[in-house]
Amino acid sequence: MIERFISNELTLKRIKRFKAQKRALFSLYAILFILFISLTSEMWANNKPLVMSHKGSVYFPVFKTYHPTTFGQKNSVITNYRNLDNVDWDIWPLIEWNPYESNKVVAEYPAPPSSENILGTDDRGRDVFARLLYGFRYSFGYALLVWIFSYTLGVIIGSLMGFLAGRVDLFGQRAVEVFESMPIFYMLLFISSIFTPSLFLLVGIATVFYWMHISVYIRAEFLKLRKRDFVEAARAMGASKGSIVFKHILPNALAPVITFSPFSIAVQISFLANIDYLGFGLRPPTPSWGELLQQSKQHFMSAWWLGLFTSLALFFSLVVLNFIGEGVRDAFDPRK
Repeated sequence: MIERFISNELTLKRIKRFKAQKRALFSLYAILFILFISLTSEMWANNKPLVMSHKGSVYFPVFKTYHPTTFGQKNSVITNYRNLDNVDWDIWPLIEWNPYESNKVVAEYPAPPSSENILGTDDRGRDVFARLLYGFRYSFGYALLVWIFSYTLGVIIGSLMGFLAGRVDLFGQRAVEVFESMPIFYMLLFISSIFTPSLFLLVGIATVFYWMHISVYIRAEFLKLRKRDFVEAARAMGASKGSIVFKHILPNALAPVITFSPFSIAVQISFLANIDYLGFGLRPPTPSWGELLQQSKQHFMSAWWLGLFTSLALFFSLVVLNFIGEGVRDAFDPRK
């Protein structure tokens, strides 16, 4: 089904129209580049050398954990690579801090940008650049998982309502109306305050409350397509219901899923930052953009860099995702 959808002539035209929009194409490259950098954060920001030579032997601390006794450190449970003796040579990441380590050299926290911490430190002396870099991994991962699970659930429920119609559609729509009437943001805050939040718990809670939006569009597409001539022809030829749904209707009903996806991911990134800001999101010391914004409020007059760089990172991520969404929306515009 996916191969047919990708090789479809209309799909190829939509891809061509998307590529013609330079702003959307640049935004796609930008978000993919940032995602790659964040997924490989250990290569760019870490307190371990990428590769080093110690007494003639070569080690790769970023990729493998070595016991301190390997390097002669007997009074420690964690290897301190900055204080190793007999190092022949080493290659360090661009940022020599991980997101959990405090810079104990500075006089007070939060510390302003310097040669050691290019974007400054937070109120615990941790490098802001490292926490922004690692934080994007959690933000985008959360948004991507919520998008996958909520859209999958929404597509399934919307497909059943649209294809079966009748009582299934009637009761399904009432259930959608009940869920849509709930104050979702406050419900999530309430549930997060009861349980100890984790990434997967937050994803699960958000999935339960965010499937309705896409289910409405999928239902409408199925109601529109189920009586089309090509569907009736497949039914007349004896095709099974599963074959009609997965081979004929669903591939033609995916336009809303693809069109709304970038906007949905942007909304979820912003949502995680909001609940982290309020203290109901990821537990410390997990790198979090919302936590940095919370710190910027507490140190508004003395630590301008916390709010500035975190806001710029959040603003840039949301803008490029919305540009991608606009490009996808225009590419799928039937009037074009």
